[in-house]
Amino acid sequence: MFAVSVAALTTGCSRPEPETAAATAVAAPATVGTKLDDTVITAKVKSALMADQDIKGFDIKVETRKGTVLLSGFVDNLAQVDRAMAATRGIEGVLAIENGMTLKGDSATVGTQLDDGIITTRVKSALLAEPSVSSTQIAVVTRKGEVQLSGFVDSQAQIDRAIALVQLVEGVRAVTNEMSVKK
Repeated sequence: MFAVSVAALTTGCSRPEPETAAATAVAAPATVGTKLDDTVITAKVKSALMADQDIKGFDIKVETRKGTVLLSGFVDNLAQVDRAMAATRGIEGVLAIENGMTLKGDSATVGTQLDDGIITTRVKSALLAEPSVSSTQIAVVTRKGEVQLSGFVDSQAQIDRAIALVQLVEGVRAVTNEMSVKK
């Protein structure tokens, strides 16, 4: 009796789902294993960046999707970009790197940093309030009124809507898009 029950359960579980045209047109979602692997890669990259004093890893955001690592944020110079890219390449499991890092330029004052924090908060609130944007998938960094959006989102329409919303936020001088559509 037990063997019959197990056979019935495993037979039902092993049957493949029929494919439809709609199912094949949409990019395959990441599996739990892939998401776990991506989390491990992200943690390893962040550790490598923080361990290098010349990179100043806290200024660089790291996101991973299916082995593709997106580096974004503001850095002081091109040497930091090169070192961050090299450190990321050295991590096992990294299949590709997207460079979304921006040079800082002149140093910011305390007042500018405070204003940037307020702008970041306003931007995040605007994105959270918009149901058509997956705001939890978008990282926001502000420097001297320039807002950088990065992350992996579901569609180009979400990118376009997020940029349009951010441009309307008080205090935003410019928007830099480093978002990518999930593959």
